[in-house]
Amino acid sequence: MARGLTAAALAAALLLTGTGAQAQVELGKRDALRVCADANALPFSNDKGEGFENKLAEMVAADLGVPVAYTWFPQGFGFVRNTLGARKCDIVMGTASGELLMQNTNPYYRSVYALVYRKDSGLTATKLSDPALKGARIGIMAQTPPMDLMVRYGLTNIEPYQLATDTRVYQPARDAVVDVATGKTDVAVVWGPLAAFWASKQEVPLVVAPLVEEAVTGRLSFLISMGIRPEEPDWKHWLNDWIKENQPRIDALLASYGIPLLDREGKLIQPPPPEPEGYRKSDYRSPVPATLKGATVLTTATLQRLVKEKPDAVLLDVLPPQAPKPEGRPEGAAWTPRPHETIPGATWMPDVGHGDPTPAQEAYFRKGLEQLTGGDKGKTLVMFCRRDCWMSWNAAKRAMEWGYTDVRWYPDGVEGWSEARRPLKAVEPLDGGPQG
Repeated sequence: MARGLTAAALAAALLLTGTGAQAQVELGKRDALRVCADANALPFSNDKGEGFENKLAEMVAADLGVPVAYTWFPQGFGFVRNTLGARKCDIVMGTASGELLMQNTNPYYRSVYALVYRKDSGLTATKLSDPALKGARIGIMAQTPPMDLMVRYGLTNIEPYQLATDTRVYQPARDAVVDVATGKTDVAVVWGPLAAFWASKQEVPLVVAPLVEEAVTGRLSFLISMGIRPEEPDWKHWLNDWIKENQPRIDALLASYGIPLLDREGKLIQPPPPEPEGYRKSDYRSPVPATLKGATVLTTATLQRLVKEKPDAVLLDVLPPQAPKPEGRPEGAAWTPRPHETIPGATWMPDVGHGDPTPAQEAYFRKGLEQLTGGDKGKTLVMFCRRDCWMSWNAAKRAMEWGYTDVRWYPDGVEGWSEARRPLKAVEPLDGGPQG
């Protein structure tokens, strides 16, 4: 299971199987998203709906058009058998990919074990092989993957915590972090989401150092998926499509809980910046937020589908024009600016994404929107430029401020479209641009 990340008995998986006619619950017949969960397992879930898996379930249920209904059971021995296997519920929101007791969806995040120590401890360790950890009192859950590395590095001064427990009475990860905060131990080695969450709840400042360097060689990082019964391919395909289309929303949710995330190459993903209250007014080519309040964030897959389903949607490329002819170029030397390429069907409106637009830029943007939408403020608008480009974020925000009600933001922009092997098309700016 995701909480302990240990292998389970294969025989128990047989409890999940059955005839397709008996087991298959067609998507159209669902009257609720029936979730198998632990009522006391933050930051994942609890019976107050405060965990990120609770929030994730609400997102899935909203798109299914049904409420969430929980079957509560402590994470540990018998969890799958008494919930998913007993057909009391239909999905586990988080489990390690490769878990033998369930069929996995595609993964929706990857995390890693982390060190936790007091900020005033003098430690700066980011890996278990750090000599500074020799002799330190280290708390760790028994039978978890970091134990092998600790043995290899001779880290024997261990404070053990029981892994398989009833979460209604015992929270080993929480206790391990609390013991660091109170000085009972020097360091704790804890699964990343648990480490980040419980460290944030302590009054004493703690450092959470993801074990990125040892993630691969020490098998300390894991992909996390949703878990369902083996004989439900339609349900799996629907969930896989949902994950793909909603990955930006999922990433934003995980970031809000401070979870250390790794990319496909095993590198630590830096959390996106928060949404500013106003507009971005400088450094436009820098990391952007994962969300834009009031707008729908699109992935390449969802944009492709939108273009098919809503061919009249207005796609707006707001990237500024290419730099003018370089200064100092010899007189008469040939110089031809590259044509501006964008998503086919999109309109190029350069220079409308500035945080403080000039009067000409603002007038151009207003007039262009009215022209392209025919004055219909309910028309679907899609704003984009390039990846990590604040101008598209600004433009989408300003369109909503002006009363447009169906604004979409495509943060991957031209790069994302091109990387998906989708064609680009050379275009000229609408009406020659703001000064045209």
